[in-house]
Amino acid sequence: MELKATSLGKRMAQHPYDRVEILNAGVKVSGERHEYLIPFNQLVSVHCKRGLVWGELEFVLPEDKVVRLHGTEWSETLRFYSHLMSRWEAWSAQMSEIAARVLNEQLAEIARSSSEGKWLTRQQTQGLQQQIRNALDALPVPTSRLDSFDNCRESWRQCQAWLKDSESCRLAHNQAFTETMLSQYASFFEQVETSPLNPAQARAVVNGEQSLLVLAGAGSGKTSVLVARAGWLLARGEAAADQILLLAFGRKAAEEMDERIRERLHTEDISARTFHSLALHIIRQGSKKVPQVSTLENNTPARQALLTDVWQQQCQEKKAQAKGWRQWLEEEMEWELPQGSFWNDKSVLRRIASRLDRWVSLMRMHGGAQAEMIASAPEEVRDLFSRRIKLMAPLLKAWKSALKAENAVDFPGLIHQAINILEKGRFVSPWKHILVDEFQDISPQRAALLTALRKQNSHTTLFAVGDDWQAIYRFSGAQMTLTTAFHHYFGEGDRCVLDTTYRFNGRIGEIANGLIQQNPHQLKKPLNSLKAGDKKAVTLLAEDQLDALLDKLSGYVRAEERILLLARYHHLKPDVLEKAATRWPNLNLEFMTIHASKGQQADYVIILGLQEGQEGFPAPARESVMEQALLAQPEDFADAEERRLLYVAITRARARVWLLFNKDRPSRFVAALKQLDVPVARKP
Repeated sequence: MELKATSLGKRMAQHPYDRVEILNAGVKVSGERHEYLIPFNQLVSVHCKRGLVWGELEFVLPEDKVVRLHGTEWSETLRFYSHLMSRWEAWSAQMSEIAARVLNEQLAEIARSSSEGKWLTRQQTQGLQQQIRNALDALPVPTSRLDSFDNCRESWRQCQAWLKDSESCRLAHNQAFTETMLSQYASFFEQVETSPLNPAQARAVVNGEQSLLVLAGAGSGKTSVLVARAGWLLARGEAAADQILLLAFGRKAAEEMDERIRERLHTEDISARTFHSLALHIIRQGSKKVPQVSTLENNTPARQALLTDVWQQQCQEKKAQAKGWRQWLEEEMEWELPQGSFWNDKSVLRRIASRLDRWVSLMRMHGGAQAEMIASAPEEVRDLFSRRIKLMAPLLKAWKSALKAENAVDFPGLIHQAINILEKGRFVSPWKHILVDEFQDISPQRAALLTALRKQNSHTTLFAVGDDWQAIYRFSGAQMTLTTAFHHYFGEGDRCVLDTTYRFNGRIGEIANGLIQQNPHQLKKPLNSLKAGDKKAVTLLAEDQLDALLDKLSGYVRAEERILLLARYHHLKPDVLEKAATRWPNLNLEFMTIHASKGQQADYVIILGLQEGQEGFPAPARESVMEQALLAQPEDFADAEERRLLYVAITRARARVWLLFNKDRPSRFVAALKQLDVPVARKP
């Protein structure tokens, strides 16, 4: 059937279209120079209007596009319109049945995903959303018409609501799932550790996101959560023991975790690995040649002796090397060197040994050739770094020669090899769940190993437990932004906070939290204590009062209570401890550096050395161009890592903390503590 404009109507309308024809499943609107095909599946509505003389048809398309036909005789227009609507509505009724079926299938898929008794991840939610969008794109009618069909209306509205606010739907589902799990596994959460897990801990355990960061403040039970997570995965049937990978940063930490799992989960099928033992396992499985790890890696004195011997030899035999090193140490490091053969000076050797060790370690972690290291350095230090690399080159060469002589590899080489094997597909990860302890200590190289593992198995979850407030190992390659920007590096997911500390009282928590959160780069989190604690729980005291303090403690501290003396450096161990065994025989005293105290706890903590200067706390910025070029840039906040170090020191204590400062040269941390209302005592 066809409808044409009258001759007069055509002349009066001056419109590009003057006729319309009904096709099999659409209409064709045309004129002398133009033609427009409108399939029924693109037709939103048709309007028939009467003008003063002629009729008018409007064909409405998606996105409010309108095609008009003017100048048709009115009665013919009505007849055509009636016939067109009859054809279009019959077609629409047939197509609405198809649309209704498709919409109901999508709702059924949503219902199935929501009723499986599983956590609904962001990734799954996005997949469902895309699936719905794809289904809507394939509908035989425009989505704007779905509301007009009785058989589609409700299904369409439900799909639309889910598309518009899928996050609310996901959160509601996961909240319901969490409550069900906490109820269903209540006895497990009560018994898995010596004390029942608190709600925040249990909620972290059952969270099913692909990438989950659990922020665990000092004393908040991170180990309990890791053990419970492994146990819950087994109890729920989410994974077999050999599908769970538990990673720790040191051998001792891994052994302690193993013991805890055996004790609490009664299984030896799950064992914690270090990153290096993991790398060795991957290489063994994916390579015919099994590497031997150098004995130097676990022998710091031997490693430093090797490097200092080479350094001395270079300075002794090559004037240019000696001149370059003197310039580096005096001008950049601001050391006072003796005249002549400074490389033989014992005090210089003691100071240089640890730095040579660190700088070679940073070069080893980078793994690239010298040219690559220089090219990747920040432009503002690149020239200077290039000169320093030339001075360091003989030491790195000596290290590689020592490895070759042992027929061994070092730790960075081990991880490099493992990543290479994973990327070449010579090892396919069997692990569905990776659990990492002390995540704030992770380095880019270790992070790359995790990423390579997860690429082998795209469904692998990463359950990372750590605390950016306790990130104190940047000097050894740790990168805090891998924690603070966790989801940028490891994919979308959730962040849980363990909000209760079982170690220290509320007063210690108030001061420690206030101190650390002055840095805007630290993640904000609550950390509540079970006990209030009085105002004297944290006290500033002059350093000449140490003997008097220990005298007083000897009067009331029980023999089983631990007193920890902490300092920034080993050499600040007070001489008074040499006579402690006879003067205070019943005091359980122990000295260590703050770095070494990480993971420790004591009833009482005495923090030493709060003074300004070269041996002060905070330590003056001592980074050379090597750290600037080979480490991630520190956050733009004064004494950021030193402040975290003080936080670690304060939070080792259960009951009381004394901070001993130099009255003549007090540390700037003293002023910061006073601002937090920490009292200054004249005597203990």
